[in-house]
Amino acid sequence: MIPVAFDYEVAESVDHAIELLGQHGEDAKLIAGGHSLIPIMRLRLAAPSVLIDLDRLDDLNYVRDEGDHLAIGAMTRHRDVHYNELVREHCGILGYTAGLLGDPSVQHRGTLGGTLAHGDPAGDMPSVISALEGTIVVKGPDGERTVGASDFFKDYLFTDLDEQEVVTEVRVPKLSSDTGWSYKKFSRRSQDWAIVGVAAVVEKSNGNIDSARIGLTSMGSTPIRATATEQALSGASPDQVAEAANSADEGTSPGTDDAASAEFRRHLARVWTRRAIEEALNR
Repeated sequence: MIPVAFDYEVAESVDHAIELLGQHGEDAKLIAGGHSLIPIMRLRLAAPSVLIDLDRLDDLNYVRDEGDHLAIGAMTRHRDVHYNELVREHCGILGYTAGLLGDPSVQHRGTLGGTLAHGDPAGDMPSVISALEGTIVVKGPDGERTVGASDFFKDYLFTDLDEQEVVTEVRVPKLSSDTGWSYKKFSRRSQDWAIVGVAAVVEKSNGNIDSARIGLTSMGSTPIRATATEQALSGASPDQVAEAANSADEGTSPGTDDAASAEFRRHLARVWTRRAIEEALNR
């Protein structure tokens, strides 16, 4: 299908984008890579009257070492995240997952800030950022603020962004040498959306688990933390992983669609959580 007609503006800076959002009101939408917004516009599930293009904001394309965390500009492409040496050294799960997103065109055009602002619970990055307990920096007419991942994702395709706010940066903690990680994604084809995905970040010492953070993809209207499993893994030994993973679907609300039933998604969440934790422990 062809999208409904719209006007087009090019933002020359973040402040200009904020100004344009104010001028055009709630019917305006920001576009970065466009691989989330354009498909739903073609299906006419979204019909913005104005698109504000952020593609020229090169100052939002970076990865910086900020001591205890990495700061990643919102316009950093997935492919750049995947190959960045700082990301590979300090937050391997983020770089690894960036290499799983869609096909090469998605990876070369899609942006980290864009996929988080879109807020799709079937997206891989929201679950990874949630498991990392990262923060999202946003800027609006009243200045800049930071939002934790647990507070950023509100509902299906709905985030904590106000109408005139722009995501400018994503901050993720550096992972220590005692931290293992894994992202497991079950899908029909390698380039598809996850039927279920599991992000595991596991702190370990002396062969045991100190703590674990588990983010689930496609298990509700937002990225979900498997809190029951996280609690069961606190201070656990490796032989307790399977039992802890059996509670991974507690508190979730997966949907049924042509890809999988809710029951099957619950089963996958338990199985892939166990596999993700085991891989994290061996990394």
